[in-house]
Amino acid sequence: MSRVRGTKDRHRLVVQRSNRNIFAQVVDDYSGITLTGASSLSEPVKKGSFKAPAERSRAVGKLLAERALKKKVGKVVFDRKHYKYHGNVKELADGAREGGLEF
Repeated sequence: MSRVRGTKDRHRLVVQRSNRNIFAQVVDDYSGITLTGASSLSEPVKKGSFKAPAERSRAVGKLLAERALKKKVGKVVFDRKHYKYHGNVKELADGAREGGLEF
């Protein structure tokens, strides 16, 4: 199993999932810092009227993309860890793409 690493041009978008929530961060691997993050517990997502977990995941992706673009991060490498690219992980990725991130 290979590891996903960011480069100087592309930072790493990391996804973490639990049974109830989904979390995403944009990480700079060279400096070892988290540039921005969003989760289903973030206020804009939490206050939204989303009925399905997939809708919440897409909103998290859009929120993360908005925050990343404010930090001038447009290109990322998608690190889904051991999660399948399916369901909520796919919705988060689609939301981030809709928000303007490129990966």
